[in-house]
Amino acid sequence: MDTIQLNNGVTMPLMGLGVFQVTDQQVCKESVLSALQTGYRLIDTAACYGNEKAVGEAIRESGLDRKELFLTSKVWIQDAGYEKTMRSFEKTLENLGTDYLDLYLIHMPYGDYHGSWRAMEELHRAGKIRAIGVCNFLPDRLTDLILSHEIIPAVNQIELHPFCQQRALRQVMAQYHIVAMAWAPFAEGQNGIFTHPVLTEIGKQYGKTPAQVVLRWLRQEGVVAIPKSVHAERITQNFDVDDFTLSSADMVQISGLDMGKPLILNIPSLNEVYRLHNIRFEQ
Repeated sequence: MDTIQLNNGVTMPLMGLGVFQVTDQQVCKESVLSALQTGYRLIDTAACYGNEKAVGEAIRESGLDRKELFLTSKVWIQDAGYEKTMRSFEKTLENLGTDYLDLYLIHMPYGDYHGSWRAMEELHRAGKIRAIGVCNFLPDRLTDLILSHEIIPAVNQIELHPFCQQRALRQVMAQYHIVAMAWAPFAEGQNGIFTHPVLTEIGKQYGKTPAQVVLRWLRQEGVVAIPKSVHAERITQNFDVDDFTLSSADMVQISGLDMGKPLILNIPSLNEVYRLHNIRFEQ
């Protein structure tokens, strides 16, 4: 498995399994077990996904040494702020059955995320988190966070796929050596990505599917991908992208698919602010 070095020296796999919307606990556990057996070592969950316990059960059943794994979770808007983030983090550790996280992220750039960041800096210094980062932070709020605190985020997990390539945001991130992590590498199936003619034709050269082409493109862009799947065959297929390299011409073709705007999550939209603030859960 290829890896990337974060801005604090921690090494992170470039491919992982995401478990967003996998709400059935047994299905989640089986998916994580399948991924770990395939060779995945990065598992990405979040407090608001409601499946941290299932992820923890899968890890224990896998028999793998905790040090072999890279576990990521996130603090949700309802727990923004110093004290609430501290409590949410401890609950995440309890759910996962671990005494530390490899990466802990602020899930959304809403609420008292500055308070959350202070808590996360403290937890990082205490050795309970190996790296800290954010999700869905656009250039303005990302830069504000950086200028307001001591530790620079190691990762920004964002909507990133061939139709939304986030070039301007990634230029800002590159200035601070912040790694991009794609939470929707397949654009949630939009724009016919799994049968897209450009991706299909590129894939034919290598005997690969459009999905594998997308994951290879992200790999060559230095972006961490966390495709979600609950099917063992797809989980294995997504992992099988180490045996080919896209040409520069292929990369240019994929660059031309960028629509320059999000398809899934429009962070500055007032409707999104209201909608996301209204998502509440018991951890």
